Amino acid sequence: MIKALTKDVRAQALEQLDGWQEMDGRDAWVKTFIFSDFNEAFGFMTRVALFADKHDHHPEWFNVYNRVEVTLTTHDAGGVSERDIKMAQFMETIAVS
Repeated sequence: MIKALTKDVRAQALEQLDGWQEMDGRDAWVKTFIFSDFNEAFGFMTRVALFADKHDHHPEWFNVYNRVEVTLTTHDAGGVSERDIKMAQFMETIAVS
């Protein structure tokens, strides 16, 4: 069973992730990625989608042109879990922003 992270573990993880923040009013993390154009943003989303399917963990996101707004939480755990750390780390490695 997947468990939500403790507040201390989440805080430590966020220190290592550039630009990610706690979401107000919800046990989730948020970040907005800005790319040079729609093609770059869509390419980012495609790579994340392949990773998400492979790891059975899917982000909530919203895209307009060159901007991708991401929310990470693990619904089964009722909050942020290790899966969200791995997803955020992956997004950071492939973002070309």
